[in-house]
Amino acid sequence: MTLDISGQTRVVSLPEAPRTWQLLIDGKWTEAADRRRFDRQSPAHGVLVGDYAQAGAADADAAIAAARRAFDHGPWSHLKGAERAAVLRRVGEAVRNRIEEFAVLEVLESGKPIVQARAEIAGAADLWDYAASLARTLHGDSYNTLGDDMLGLVLREPIGVVSIITPWNFPFLILSQKLPFALAAGCTTVVKPSELTPGTTLLLGQLLQEAGLPDGVVNILAGYGNPVGQRMIEHPDVDMVSFTGSTGVGKAVVRASAETLKKVSLELGGKNPQIVFADADLEAALDAVVFGVYFNAGECCNSGSRLLIQKSIAEDFTAAVIERARKVLVGDPLLETTRVGSIVNQAQFDKIRGYIDDASTAGAVVRLGGRRTGPGSGLFLEPTVIDRVSANMAIAQEEVFGPVLSVLTFDTPDEAVELANKTLFGLSAGVWTRDMDTAVQAARRIQAGTVWLNSFMDGYPELPFGGFKQSGLGRELGRFAVEDYTETKTLQMHLGPRTNWWLGKPAATTT
Repeated sequence: MTLDISGQTRVVSLPEAPRTWQLLIDGKWTEAADRRRFDRQSPAHGVLVGDYAQAGAADADAAIAAARRAFDHGPWSHLKGAERAAVLRRVGEAVRNRIEEFAVLEVLESGKPIVQARAEIAGAADLWDYAASLARTLHGDSYNTLGDDMLGLVLREPIGVVSIITPWNFPFLILSQKLPFALAAGCTTVVKPSELTPGTTLLLGQLLQEAGLPDGVVNILAGYGNPVGQRMIEHPDVDMVSFTGSTGVGKAVVRASAETLKKVSLELGGKNPQIVFADADLEAALDAVVFGVYFNAGECCNSGSRLLIQKSIAEDFTAAVIERARKVLVGDPLLETTRVGSIVNQAQFDKIRGYIDDASTAGAVVRLGGRRTGPGSGLFLEPTVIDRVSANMAIAQEEVFGPVLSVLTFDTPDEAVELANKTLFGLSAGVWTRDMDTAVQAARRIQAGTVWLNSFMDGYPELPFGGFKQSGLGRELGRFAVEDYTETKTLQMHLGPRTNWWLGKPAATTT
């Protein structure tokens, strides 16, 4: 399954020196207060690709203070929606004009294939456009049915300072699911990308300045969860935290935010099933199953890591999945033909391998892959298929976050739904059948925030995204996304003379 790279050339040459970056605080690019720095080595190529100022607690405090000043005293939250929308549209257009630069940065830092990175950056630009439209349509409500002497108004006001903490697997796309919507509402922000993939977020900071965003509205800190992320969660001047990452860390975010009772939005892990019934379009389902688990090397919260297949077709369909998976090209992510790049770092690689070994020990059968592959010293893992998995095995219950498919079987629709729901997660699922009664009935019973019917992992800015159970709190995207970054305020206005005196109307006075 290793990609033959003979006769092929990379999209770009590997950098001879790492790109250097600073922190963005209050509109100024600056070194960390203690002058510390850290670097990033490409997981696919083994060369240094980034050298970053390493924020500490003092830098987090400075960034939060800047965001607080910008919200309390700056113009952003008081601009017309149309004015905020114009800035967001300029950002989206600037991202489109520099897709290749953003994409190459993502490839070098994350190891994902260049063709995928380009598509993600283009999709992220569309999110900025969509958020711009919501900046103009955000509104409150009115009640004129409370009587002739009373008018009720419900206002939506920006919640304030938002800490945004993003992961390494889709660093720019996930940032764009959060930041433009917070800005559309009129909030100010402090952003911490993953220390593994901060480059595209820092590059965005330059575009935000060029688009005319006022100083302090977006502050960007490259650094580690402790102390930077911790400070961003605990600080009393932060009004809301938006976090995407693992469920374990998400729980820690909730605990850390409890002292100040700030609002928390979480998009966490998934253990997502693709349910394939015998009457499905099996060729379409086959392609979607292979895509769903090996896209982004399986380092995806929406990864279709569990194949639930009806027993009557289980052996034939599993064999077809294995044959199709053998054709997945693994290797240098800077080649146009690559479909699976490298695992993000050695720790993640070892974690995935541990799940594979544990499944084999528990009685499952590794029918494909499971070994290191690929060119050079890159962290490449073969696409893997594990058969004879039972629902209680760790590999069927826990998020592996790698190119590993677990195969389970069922007889009836009821059993399929039961298996689908038999995890702590509830992010997404896919259902494959030509019988729309079966499809819709199953979808309504599956405990997941998104269910695809005869499709998998499509996404649109207009549709909300988030999870049930331990897959998160709240929703991103959709027409209500901007409302998540607001507070509601009720105004009750009495009209005309007040007649309902509690102790009786005072006597008239004369002069």
